[in-house]
Parts: sequence; structure tokens; C-alpha cells
Amino acid sequence: MGCGASSQKDAVGGPRRRSGSVGDVVVFLPGLRVPRSVDFAQALGGRLDSGIVERLSALRARVVEMAMQESAAALKPRRKTAARHGSSTANLLQALEDYLPVLLGLVKEGSLFRHAVQFTWTNQEDKAEETTMADAWYEVLSVLHLMAMVCLLQANALLLPRSYGDGYAPRVSEESRRATVDVFLKAAGYLDCAIRHVLTQLPPELRRQLPVDLAEGNLKALSLQALGQGVDMQLGLAIDSPKATLAVKRRLACEMVKYWQQVQESIPELPVSDGWGKKHRLFIKWKYVEAKAAAYYFHGLILDEGNTEKAHGMAIAALQASEEFLKESKRVSEAFHSTPPTSRSPTPFGTAKYLADKIPKDASSKVRINQDLYTQEKSLSCGICRVIGTPPPLPDFALALTPEDYDLPPLDPLWNKDDRRQ
Repeated sequence: MGCGASSQKDAVGGPRRRSGSVGDVVVFLPGLRVPRSVDFAQALGGRLDSGIVERLSALRARVVEMAMQESAAALKPRRKTAARHGSSTANLLQALEDYLPVLLGLVKEGSLFRHAVQFTWTNQEDKAEETTMADAWYEVLSVLHLMAMVCLLQANALLLPRSYGDGYAPRVSEESRRATVDVFLKAAGYLDCAIRHVLTQLPPELRRQLPVDLAEGNLKALSLQALGQGVDMQLGLAIDSPKATLAVKRRLACEMVKYWQQVQESIPELPVSDGWGKKHRLFIKWKYVEAKAAAYYFHGLILDEGNTEKAHGMAIAALQASEEFLKESKRVSEAFHSTPPTSRSPTPFGTAKYLADKIPKDASSKVRINQDLYTQEKSLSCGICRVIGTPPPLPDFALALTPEDYDLPPLDPLWNKDDRRQ
């Protein structure tokens, strides 16, 4: 059997010591887990073909070096161009994809080497917070988790405003927003694979020793978070499209609410003393409330197209609810960015910018118009006043966005020959 060892703080979810700033944040991820060096030659030398040992050593050393560089860069509060950051994260993702087919040979059916190597990973926020396990499936799980986190770093870089040298202010292009949808789906796919095909390989006692980053609830929450932000990008693109109807926008907004609600239900209990845990929960709350503001806004506009006093009253209630949720989302956003490690909010774009511009104007104008209308008809007291303050229920739509299909890759051809030393 494999064994696990982790610091007491990690095992109980104690506070992480790192503070400071992490710069501009559009896509939040609770830190990177970085692999520590492993001596494959000492653990496997004389027992496994030297070519495989050398290949494992070279590929993992590359991953360690690049992950440490990315981790150090991610913690610096400086601005990085999307192209520059995208290149470094793409290289790390490729290194992980190259390593995985060779690593999987250690866990293939009948392998004698699954428990032969002690794998250690460290949380970037606290070098004392590391977990070591002598189980190659733990290494596979950690690799898939890092692949997903790298995708979220890529998405964050793509969604930072860039200058295009055309005389206009820095902005997030439509191309970047479309690209991030695919990146979010890829991240969700890696996490979904980790949950369905890797976690189940670990015995219950080892699963209980996993750090909170790799807990099933956290993996599921991060996968849903990626899907929720993917729908956010789709909604922003629909808002910009003259062909998208109000019904399409409402559906996307309502789906976004459901994703973030599921995130809240999935994420494990994180200690409030942990700055990163508190920050993660604030991010989820912020996006959940912001999604509600969008959903009630578009729902209110559709209800207002009705011809009855009741429909108009329900529209006003929905629009007023959207305005209150928008105000709350701003408060939670400020709390999120001010919670250590502090972060900055880039210039709003897409859904967030649209809502900030439209909700206050439309909510007040619709209320005024309908009040004037029904006051003239002397119907205000028996109609609208009864529904204001009680927003109508949101429509329930099936979730359309799903993780990208991802399966563990086939074994590297090196493993096709007899890998054991006789």
C-alpha cells in the first residue's frame, strides 16, 4: 500500500501564511501545487529499464522547473501581457502532457512500481504545506489538477485588457473571450477526468489524507466554476450580438446562476482563518450574486413585454431585484479583492460592464413608466404594490455547457517492451 505524509497544517486545512498581492484577477484559482524533485534512479534503478527511468527523470525535471517558474510569476503583482503569459503556460501544459503517458506506466495493470516512488507536491502559498505519498495515482491526480490550474491561468491572461496599438484604450477582444470558452471547457475536462478515473483508484485512507486542493468537492467545484465562467463569456458575446434574442440572454444568465449555485454546494468547508479559502468563497459568492443580477434583469425585460398589470408588476420586481443583486455583487467584489492576498479588478468588460451600465437605468425607468401608467388608471394600489419586493421565480433551464471529453492518454511506447530488469 502507498503511504501519505503531510504537515499538520495541510491535513487539517490550517492557515496559509502567504499574503501580499496576486495582481489582476478575472479568473480565480486557489494557488498552484508545485512538484518537488524526485530521484527516480534511486527508487527504480536496477528494477526498471534504464531508458524509462531516464525518460521519467527528464520529463518530470522539466515539469518541476517550469512549474516553479510559473508559480513564482503567478504570485508577483505585476501586469503581464496575455501573449507572454500565454506562451509560458502553454509550455508548462505541453510539458505535463508529455510527462503523463510515461508516468501512467507506473500504474498500468500488473505494475510492480505503483508504490515504489515517494511523490511530493507543495502548495505555492506555503512551502511548509506539502503532501507526500508513495502512490503513482496521487502523482497522476496532481498532474491533472495542475493541468486544469494552468488552463485557468491561461484564461485569466486572455481576459486582461490589452493594447492593440489602434489608438483605442486597452480592451478584451471578442477573439480572446471566445478562446477562453474552450480553455474553460478544457480545464473542466481535466478535473472531470480526475474525479471519475483517478480519485477512484486511491484507497479511502489515502483519499482522506489528500490536501484540500485535491478533495473531491474542491475538484468538482473548480470544474463547475470553469463552466460558470464559460457561460459568462457566452453571455457577454450574446449581449454584443445583435442577433441574440432576450430569450437567449435570459437562458444563459439563468444557467450561470445554476452553475454557481452548484459550485457553492460542492466546495468543501474551508477555514475562514485561511486567507485563500476565504478569498475563494468570496469569489464564488461574488459570481453567484452577479449571475443573479443578470438573470433577474433579462427575466424582468421579458416579463415587461407582457400586456397585463400583473406582468408589468412582476417585471418591476425582477428589475428591482437585479438592481439589489448588482449592488451586493459590487460589495462582495470589493471584499474579495481586499482579502489577502489582495488583488486588483481590471476594467469591467462583457457581462459585468453591460449590467453596471444598464441595470440602474432600466430598473428606474421601468418603475417610473409603470407607476405613471397605473397611477393614471388608479390601479397602482391593487396591482404593482403587491408584487414589488417579491421577485418572480427564475425559469429553470437544463445546463448546456459540459466539460470537454478528456481521457487519460495511452501509455508511452517505451512501456511496450518488457520494462523490468531481470
